Amino acid sequence: MKTILITPKNKEEYALITALLKKMDIPNTILTNEQKENIGMAILIKKADNTKTVSRNTIMKKLK
Repeated sequence: MKTILITPKNKEEYALITALLKKMDIPNTILTNEQKENIGMAILIKKADNTKTVSRNTIMKKLK
């Protein structure tokens, strides 16, 4: 099954959407801002090019 992510504009819209989901007996999960950030980070990591390698010396120069 596919997932729908909805971000309400305000508290009233949030209340309406959550009430509708409850009335329709549709399971749902509320995400915290931290959880949304973690999902975004996971997407970025997945898209990252990890085929290239960097030498230890290059990394140590950047850290100094």
